[in-house]
Amino acid sequence: MIDVKEITSKKKLLQFVKFPFDLYKDCKYWVPPLTKDEMETLDKVNNPVFKNAEATYFLAYKEGKIVGRIAVIINHIEINELRKKKVRFGWLDMIDDIAVTKALLQKAYDIGKENNLEYAEGPVGFSNMEKAGILTYGYEELNTMITWYQYPYYAAHLKTLGYEKQATWVEFKLYNPSETSAKVKRFSSIIKEKYSLEVIRFKKKKSILPYVDDMFELLNKTYNSLQTFVPIQQYQIDHYKEKYFNFINPEYITCILDKNKNLIAFSIVMPSFSKALKKANGSLFPFGWYHLMMAQKKNDTAAFYLIGVDPEYQGKGVTAIIFEEMGAIFRKKGIVQTETNPELEENIAVQQLWKDNSPVKHKERSTFRIQL
Repeated sequence: MIDVKEITSKKKLLQFVKFPFDLYKDCKYWVPPLTKDEMETLDKVNNPVFKNAEATYFLAYKEGKIVGRIAVIINHIEINELRKKKVRFGWLDMIDDIAVTKALLQKAYDIGKENNLEYAEGPVGFSNMEKAGILTYGYEELNTMITWYQYPYYAAHLKTLGYEKQATWVEFKLYNPSETSAKVKRFSSIIKEKYSLEVIRFKKKKSILPYVDDMFELLNKTYNSLQTFVPIQQYQIDHYKEKYFNFINPEYITCILDKNKNLIAFSIVMPSFSKALKKANGSLFPFGWYHLMMAQKKNDTAAFYLIGVDPEYQGKGVTAIIFEEMGAIFRKKGIVQTETNPELEENIAVQQLWKDNSPVKHKERSTFRIQL
C-alpha cells in the first residue's frame, strides 16, 4: 500500500529535499543541489514567489519507508493573467514503481479539481525561471546547476499513465568555443559601428548590479511569445539576484548598450559547476565552498545560462558581438567546450546562435500534460 502524506514541518521538508540524495546515491550523472538553497526555495514564508503562488508538498511511503515526493503548485499569475487553467507539479522523484508515481500525481489531480483547473503539467517549478522537464535523452550526461536529472523510468511512467509531451527543451555541447572566425570579428565590428553600440565588460560583481533589472526586463521582451512564458515579477528578480549572485564570475558577463545607453542585449555565461556540486554533495561545509570557488577560477567548461536580445535588434547581427566577446574570455580562461542550458525546441532563433561552434545535441527534456 502507498501512503502519501502532506508535509507540515521543517523536519519533513528536509526529508523531502534529501530524498533524491538517497535515490541517486549510486548515480554518477546526478548533480545534487545545495540543500540550503532547496530549503529556502521551498520556504513559503521567505520565498517571495509565494506572493503569487501556492504549493503543497507530499511524501510517499511504502512499508514505512519514503519512496517518492511531489510538489503541487498553483501559479496565480499564470491562471488569472495568462488564462491557463493549469495545476503545476514539480520536485517529482520516486522509485521505479508506477503505483508510487500514480499515487503522487493523484494529489495534483485532487488539488487541480478543487481549484476548478483543467489540466496538470510538469515537472516544473513555481515560474518559468526555474527547473523544468523530465529527461528523455542524455542519461549519461551530468545535469547542470539549473536542471533536474531523472532516470529513464520517469518518462515511461508518465506515458503509461496517459500523459502526453507538452513543452520540449534541447541542450547542446559546443566545441572550440574560443575560436572566433575572422568573419564573425569583421561582422561584429560592422554591427557595432552601424548601430552605435557599446560593449560593457565587468571586472567586479557590484558593477553588474545596475544592469540586472534591465536584463530581466529584456528577458520578458525576448521570450514573451514562447509557450512557457510567465512574466517575471520584481520580487522574483530581487530573489534571483540574491540566490545566484555568488556564482557569477563578472568577466563572463556581457552587456550591449545602444547610443542612448539603453540595454539592448546581454549574455550570462558561467563556469560549469556540475562537477563541483557533485563533490560538494549538497553542502557548502566543510569543503563544498572550496570546490565551487575552484570551479570559478579553474575550469575547462562553461555554460550559457541566459541570452537576451531586444526584439528590435533580433536578426541584426548583435549576437556576433556577444560571441566575439565570449570567445576572447574563453581563450583567456582556457575554456575548451561550452554547454547550453535548456532551449525550447521551437526556439530556432536561439539554436541558430550555435551553428558555427559544432553543436551536438546531448540532452532533451519535456514537460508532460494530462487533462483533469
